[in-house]
Amino acid sequence: MRWFWVDRFSEFVSGSHATAAKAVTLSEDHLHDHFVGHPIMPNSLVTEGIAQTGGLLVSEHYGFSELVVLGKIAKSKFHSVVRPGETITYRTKIEAAREDGAVVSATGHVGDRLHAEAQLAFARMGAGSDNMFGRELFTAEHLLHWLTIVGVFEVGVRQDGTPLKAADYEPFSAALA
Repeated sequence: MRWFWVDRFSEFVSGSHATAAKAVTLSEDHLHDHFVGHPIMPNSLVTEGIAQTGGLLVSEHYGFSELVVLGKIAKSKFHSVVRPGETITYRTKIEAAREDGAVVSATGHVGDRLHAEAQLAFARMGAGSDNMFGRELFTAEHLLHWLTIVGVFEVGVRQDGTPLKAADYEPFSAALA
């Protein structure tokens, strides 16, 4: 089973930055155990939401053509707690992108309140069965489906302002045919 910690993108600029949101609700099972009687969103899951937001931004920068994984959390700091009924807004920015991966800075806000700060490093692992795992973690169809659900192609633009289109990415050509 895969867990998704991003509900919706509100901004996505290719190779630059992205903003996404996650609504925290009592219908999420993990909140009933963390902590009983005082549910809060675990900071590890906030970090995962930041990583998913930044990871998709990095993956798009490389044309969704290969596996991109979180390689390192270089820095993370948390300032408060997130409770059910609140929405976390993740803001990520590519600070550096090279052939072997990228560095992303990120914040998580609840309203105007800064909740989290992080710096993450992502590594490029190769395409399809040629990556170090010997298999795809997502099929192109499943990745395209998720990107569509979270609104990447609704709000996504290139740096010149032209809209991102799924058809512009080679891995999605078979899924769209």
